[in-house]
Amino acid sequence: MNFNNKVVIVTGAGQGIGFGICQALSEKGARVILNDLDADLAEKAEALINQGSENHCIAMAGDSSDLVFIEKMVATAIELYGRLDVVIANAGITLYGDFFSYSKESFSKVMDVNLGGSFFLAQAAAKQMKLQGGGGAILFTSSVVGHQALKNLAAYAMTKAALEMLAKNLVIELSQYRITVNTVAPGATLTERTTGEAGYERVWSEITPMGRPASVADIVNAALFLVSDEARQITGQSLIVDGGWTSVSSLPIGLK
Repeated sequence: MNFNNKVVIVTGAGQGIGFGICQALSEKGARVILNDLDADLAEKAEALINQGSENHCIAMAGDSSDLVFIEKMVATAIELYGRLDVVIANAGITLYGDFFSYSKESFSKVMDVNLGGSFFLAQAAAKQMKLQGGGGAILFTSSVVGHQALKNLAAYAMTKAALEMLAKNLVIELSQYRITVNTVAPGATLTERTTGEAGYERVWSEITPMGRPASVADIVNAALFLVSDEARQITGQSLIVDGGWTSVSSLPIGLK
């Protein structure tokens, strides 16, 4: 997959899957704008990626659910590179909570980041892609919990299922401009966050048919394919990367 000189925005990319996507895209020749809410994480991620002499990554710290900041990211891409080819709305938050006591504050925050940020980033990117011509690719990060219920994740799961429906609906809006819209739905994945959870790798290895949780690279490879020219006839789809877990849906007993 060749991303030479493609201009890409990736949100929620200071570490984990988002960082892996930025690193891989940069190594394949893309000009990457890496966003994270945490300025320190964003700057460190930029420095790590740019250790490669041919890599091109610029960090933009900010709230990916803020409409003004979303417009700023798109404007920066145009100012620096003259176009925008790919947007990956990866930013999201998980706020666990019992349904009976889940707060309005938690609900609103999850909706604003996971849904609002993704929706309006896609909107701003699509406007630019339509204006410049030549097509483009938009990718949302969903989750297996958009397909299979897990306890204490009602609000989060709502957002992930909604993103997949958003991708389907935008097929009607954007196909005439040769803009593809898809989602990647990771299952249990070993990241900086999850490896710190006691028993995470063991439990998910036991209940995943392929015998292990996903690596970041597993998700990155799927994401890059969906935004590549090789996938230009694929749109409105969700690619689940979970080692077969949603086919059997064994519950992760002992984990929250």
